[in-house]
Amino acid sequence: MRYEVVQPREVADGGNVISDQIVRLTNKTAREAGVPDIRRIEYRDPETGKLYVFITNHKGWSAQTVAAIYKSRWEVELFFKWIKQNLKIRSVLGHTINAVATQIFVALCI
Repeated sequence: MRYEVVQPREVADGGNVISDQIVRLTNKTAREAGVPDIRRIEYRDPETGKLYVFITNHKGWSAQTVAAIYKSRWEVELFFKWIKQNLKIRSVLGHTINAVATQIFVALCI
């Protein structure tokens, strides 16, 4: 992703957030489409030491909040991956909480 930093944002010293920036995409497709400026956050996971880069349009949240939300979302994705692999559920039959919970329960029983 090619970009230019429009506005660097302040980050807390000693935290896990490495950088917080407002960036503008510079490739031709993004310019022609009029893509608005976005937020780019670099975060180092204290448990694994891995560096993650998060892209979001939420400019009001703290960088730490954005990182926590993405981390939680990733755990949900891993849970659904486990369900698909181990319970052989390829797609959900209903879209309500009750329908999904019932389908998972039935798959666990089988």
